[in-house]
Amino acid sequence: LNLIVAVIVDTFAENRENDIRSKALELEAREDEEKNSLYAMFKHIDLDGNGLLSLNEIKEGAKKVADFRHLLRVMDIDKNDLRQLFSIIDEDGNGEVDCTEFIEVMWRMKNADPKTATKFLRYMMQRLDNEAKGIHADLTLSMA
Repeated sequence: LNLIVAVIVDTFAENRENDIRSKALELEAREDEEKNSLYAMFKHIDLDGNGLLSLNEIKEGAKKVADFRHLLRVMDIDKNDLRQLFSIIDEDGNGEVDCTEFIEVMWRMKNADPKTATKFLRYMMQRLDNEAKGIHADLTLSMA
């Protein structure tokens, strides 16, 4: 009986491992497909063809590029949010968005699990709170 149970447990463990592997491969394939779509979208939005997006190109793209407009709709981003979206996408803060920034940030924003995002946000807020407390304590000591 123990041998039968061990074989069954082994079989389920192997199936679970294979299932996880197949899900990971499926997610990777979907990610590649979506990033290729975002690349094509970037090329359509880049009006002057310089490989960089300005805020104006993002605004125009939201009006004129159907795929981009649909993506924004799915992500619940309207024209009033475009300046903030641009700031989020412009990770290096140089006032322009390159292709990599656009693809990576848009993909993460579209595919982030809200629970995971909430956990990351909670962690970052806790870290900021701890840093603020440390700065406050340092200032208090230096004033004494």
